[in-house]
Amino acid sequence: MDNFRTFFIFGLLIVSLLLWEAWQNDYVRPQQLAQQAVNDAVSAPDESLPAIEVVTENQQDLPDMPVVHSLDSLPAIDQVANMSSANQIHVKTDLIDVIIDTKGGDIRSLSLLEYPVESEEPDVPVQFLSETASHYFVVQSGLRSDSSAPTHYDQYHAESSAYELLDGQNTVVVPLTWISDEGLKVTKTYRFHRDSYLIDVDYDVENNSGERFSAYPYAQFNRNRPQEDSGFIYTYTGAVFSTKGNEYEKIDFDDLDDSAFSRTENGGWAAMIQHYFVAAMIPADSEQENSFYGKSINERNYTAGMKLPTVSIANGDIATTSYQMYLGPKQHQRLESVAENLDLTVDFGKLTIISQPLFTIMEWIHKLTNNWGWSIVFLTILIKAAFYRLSAKSYASMAGMRKLTPKLTALKERHGDDKQAFNKGMMDLYRTEKINPLGGCLPILVQMPVFLAFYWVLVEAIELRQAPFIFWLQDLTAMDPYFILPVLFGLSMFFQQKLNPAPQDPAQAMVMKAFPIIFTVFFAFFPSGLVLYWVVNNLLSIAQQWHITRKLGAL
Repeated sequence: MDNFRTFFIFGLLIVSLLLWEAWQNDYVRPQQLAQQAVNDAVSAPDESLPAIEVVTENQQDLPDMPVVHSLDSLPAIDQVANMSSANQIHVKTDLIDVIIDTKGGDIRSLSLLEYPVESEEPDVPVQFLSETASHYFVVQSGLRSDSSAPTHYDQYHAESSAYELLDGQNTVVVPLTWISDEGLKVTKTYRFHRDSYLIDVDYDVENNSGERFSAYPYAQFNRNRPQEDSGFIYTYTGAVFSTKGNEYEKIDFDDLDDSAFSRTENGGWAAMIQHYFVAAMIPADSEQENSFYGKSINERNYTAGMKLPTVSIANGDIATTSYQMYLGPKQHQRLESVAENLDLTVDFGKLTIISQPLFTIMEWIHKLTNNWGWSIVFLTILIKAAFYRLSAKSYASMAGMRKLTPKLTALKERHGDDKQAFNKGMMDLYRTEKINPLGGCLPILVQMPVFLAFYWVLVEAIELRQAPFIFWLQDLTAMDPYFILPVLFGLSMFFQQKLNPAPQDPAQAMVMKAFPIIFTVFFAFFPSGLVLYWVVNNLLSIAQQWHITRKLGAL
């Protein structure tokens, strides 16, 4: 029993170490990179990627034609690699700040005004989309045709260089126009809405070329590979596709390096996701057949996008095709209303079956308390109540073992260094007293999946990002700045050990005494919300165990 318990707590320590390393990769380092991206954008606003990073003269970031054709018919492009032009359009709503380049009509920058990089700097928003060298992530779109048509290399004309959602307005409309020498007119229109991260994109094509015009619209995300993480657990950054039968399919950058992704289905969506945020493209018509694709451009930049059905327009006719984009936070309620299965981008991993109910209950409690810290406290109480009977049996078993401590001590003195005889006598004593030596480990075994699931809730739920609790705890997803909670956890673990039967092996007893100190050090770097869960859980466990142990006369 003593060996099993020691090994089990060592396992818990290893898991804690992995979670600590994961938290550094999931939260601390990405925030440092995000802050660096903001600094880069401020210090070098005109900075763009070197030539080979994004685009070459071969236009290899364009989606493939539906059939094999020569690229000679495509419009000529400058030999300069800088994709952005001097003509940029600034669009600001209540939630986002956007830069659209008239070259291609692409979104080159997008700031999320409601989400600061750091809680200490509320005026510095997260730069979700950017074209800096350290963080290249843009939206590209256009029409692909055998004849002249505007791809994301071509120059549009804009009526204004600035648009803003004013008081009393619910929508901002940004039209961009491209006209060919042959008489083809394309109007690409962005529609931004109040209190929304959803953007409508329309293509109105007027054909006066003298012949039938055919093309398919495409839209894609183009981003570079983020810095590699070395953690054992990490939040996923990369492409995600949703199609019938594959509702949530991750295609990471290494997969795209090996081979391009391609699938054709009705409905569906394509996305690039990262920690807390998602960029998704959704066809306007869920019944039409769409093609989704992803590919590696040069093993540094990657695209993920979709091709809408081909539009064929007779001379003198006008046709319209549309799609939507979601560029914002992974909020369940928003994502559920945008597209089917898009809320799966809030990825709780393999423990979703536990994490999702935990978060749902926390949301319900939050509606009553309006504080995520109290939501954690009351959720912990509910979890403890759910497992009360199981814990009671375990604590009763431990109390029984505690009562046997004098007999075990005498048994050890009788057998001296003969461990085999001592272990046999100890197991006989357990059978005689009808005590399960493994029963005391059940509370930890039950809590471990909940502990790991709750870790993923803290990692993935953007609602908890920078959420304050009380007094000194102003960010439940950051470590306790004064280490008060980790110290309380260590003290609670120490007092809980006092209620447990002491190991008979002196070496094991010394190791057990060291665990509260070791865990205090590790938990000092954990998110305060997770430590809060364990402190409340330990306090409740101490109260329950003390009551049962005293009731059974083992104190």
